[in-house]
Amino acid sequence: MRVYLAGPEVFLPDALEVAAAKKRICAAHGLEGVFPLDPPPRAPPADRPYWMRIYLGNEAHIRSCGGLIANLTPFRGPSADAGTVFELGFMRALGRPVMGYSNEAAEFLTRTRAFLGDQARPRADGGWEDAEAMGLEDFGLADNLMIDGGIEAAGGAFERFDAAPMQRWRDFTAFEACCRRLKAMGEERGTAPDPFPPRG
Repeated sequence: MRVYLAGPEVFLPDALEVAAAKKRICAAHGLEGVFPLDPPPRAPPADRPYWMRIYLGNEAHIRSCGGLIANLTPFRGPSADAGTVFELGFMRALGRPVMGYSNEAAEFLTRTRAFLGDQARPRADGGWEDAEAMGLEDFGLADNLMIDGGIEAAGGAFERFDAAPMQRWRDFTAFEACCRRLKAMGEERGTAPDPFPPRG
């Protein structure tokens, strides 16, 4: 199975080295890792803006894969990288397996309160709100319920692991757990999902 490796690692200075490490782990579990920076299966039109060519290339990667593993480690805030979440949702909408992992194990509410600091305040009903009186999500989940829900509805898993702070983007413990689960899911189904299903 070709697996799209979604995540904010593309912003790292050693992004290609991290990609190579993740691809080696995939290969050890019988999977083929596809990184966003890989050449896309179909080259986007050269006349499109650079940012749009990146988007079209990544969409083509996703469509060419039978599953996705998303790095949902909190990125520049209490929640996962927005682009990664979009890609996870895109793959979920295609009806293919999705897995997620985070190298920070704390619940979403705990992280959100820490991020807001004094702007987080308790409500009379026992919940929490921010400075604009907007409620804080509190379901004991790893991230926003639509992320956790999409993964669970697809039969996937959201692996959480407390990595050392300096290794949060390079610790592959939870990532490898996702590889094992995705491989097992493919074996249970007998065949990998069709990466190019008919368009209705």
